[in-house]
Amino acid sequence: MTTILIADSGSTKTDWRLVSADETPRAIQTNGFNPYYQTTEQIIDTLRVQLLPELNGQTVTAVFFYGAGCSGPSVNYVIADALRAILPAVSLVEVNSDMLGAARGAAGREQGIVCILGTGSNACCYDGYDIKRGIQTLGFWLGDEGSGGYMGKTLVRDFFQERLPAHLRDSFQARYALDRPTLLENAYQKPYPNRYFASFTPFLSDHLADEYVDTLVTDAFILFLSTYVTRFPESRQWPVHFVGSIAYYFGDQLRKAVQQTGLLMGRVVKAPATELVNFHRETA
Repeated sequence: MTTILIADSGSTKTDWRLVSADETPRAIQTNGFNPYYQTTEQIIDTLRVQLLPELNGQTVTAVFFYGAGCSGPSVNYVIADALRAILPAVSLVEVNSDMLGAARGAAGREQGIVCILGTGSNACCYDGYDIKRGIQTLGFWLGDEGSGGYMGKTLVRDFFQERLPAHLRDSFQARYALDRPTLLENAYQKPYPNRYFASFTPFLSDHLADEYVDTLVTDAFILFLSTYVTRFPESRQWPVHFVGSIAYYFGDQLRKAVQQTGLLMGRVVKAPATELVNFHRETA
């Protein structure tokens, strides 16, 4: 097998695996990439600084990139052109959606419902080979239920509208010292508001024993499952797998939500990069 690069790219970060026949895959991490928000030139600049030095001069001949916003040829070329520019020896560049990467990583060659629960959220029906059907995602402001961005937004909204229990409100204010102008600037003027709101999820993780937090997280998962997953006819027969940091760190609440929704719990994978190595080795 030639030396290949596999990338799982979300809104916040990209997990890379450098894979060759006789070595243990090496993990590399860079910023996240999204062809809707970045140009090829911007991506090239980041890759030159963050990725190239980590390759230690190894010649990469194939790249399999799975990324947020990589919804088809009309935008995927933004990523592909950047990769070809910094890797002149590459002969194969495949750019696919992060949803397909999650499906291949979590389900392999088995059929199942696969969900992404990270900074954003998504779901698809996967037949073991390709995505059979997906959902109409509307992005952070109009959707992303169950995601870190959604949970953080709910937490911050409850803080400002004084719906947080007093002890949590005091703890939140002491930790973040957040005021309204700062909130509105990050929400409406700065880029990536989903990342900003997702940055508050560690507060939820630190207070999971609190009834308010447990309910907020569980209800967010139930809303996601009932809005998107139960609409798939296969959801009552196929296992439901989950990929992403939010699914991983809030696993107890997720399992509770799956049980309450009457679905079949599948695997929870924090990040699919390692599983994608196995997938591509088997199909090489």
